[in-house]
Amino acid sequence: MSPSTKPSRDIEHLLAIMAALRAPDGCAWDRAQTFESIAPYTLEEAAEVADAIARSDLPDLREELGDLLLQVVFHARMAEEQGAFDFGDVVEAITAKLIRRHPHVFSDARDLPPEAVKRIWNEIKAQEKAERTARRGEGGAPSSSLLADIPAALPALGRSVALQAKAGTVGFDWNDARTVIAKIHEESDEIADELGRDDQDAKIDEIGDLLFAVTNLARHLKVDPEVALRRANAKFERRFASIEAALAAAGKTPAESSLEEMDALWDAAKATERTPA
Repeated sequence: MSPSTKPSRDIEHLLAIMAALRAPDGCAWDRAQTFESIAPYTLEEAAEVADAIARSDLPDLREELGDLLLQVVFHARMAEEQGAFDFGDVVEAITAKLIRRHPHVFSDARDLPPEAVKRIWNEIKAQEKAERTARRGEGGAPSSSLLADIPAALPALGRSVALQAKAGTVGFDWNDARTVIAKIHEESDEIADELGRDDQDAKIDEIGDLLFAVTNLARHLKVDPEVALRRANAKFERRFASIEAALAAAGKTPAESSLEEMDALWDAAKATERTPA
């Protein structure tokens, strides 16, 4: 029996739609997908959720959260078809984890200060990690490194922050933001040294070191580097559009203009943005 075509607030309706799409007589594209082919879409939808939040666009956030939920339902359906787990198992796993990690809410360990809550959270996570390692057994066991549980598939900016923060929990960290700025200058100088050499791999390494240091600075300043870069991207788009508009008013295109002309228009757009309304 096909699911109703009427929109619904019931999660069971969404699960039924996903099952219909994956059925032998369902959608050819949906039936052809695998965990691996869907994974990039999952990352993309998570990024679009973050973008909607950065733009303070709540109607769009509602839509993007729905798209992200679809990714969870899609993966769960494929797992159910393989007899591995289903959506209910996913819900049960996360509810169990939330209850287990919040004894200060769901058990007798109440009225704890924030420092104690964080300590208990880290202790429970460490215990869960040890249990996962034991469950996977020999051969499939992950590294025992402190950093082993940070997913390799995370976006590079966010993963660099996660790696730095995790290492910082055992004291492997810079003392303050000013020391990180000094490191940024050092990495920039090393890039300058590579400019006259024909070693592309070295340039890649040095650029990576510089980006890693910049994300470290963002972490010390409690700035999300993804949010900061998205804001910088939006600023660049806005100012470049202003250049295009000014040139169009003069009957020209950027390709027909000199760098000096465009630089002057960029500075004018920048000054306009900084002028109080």
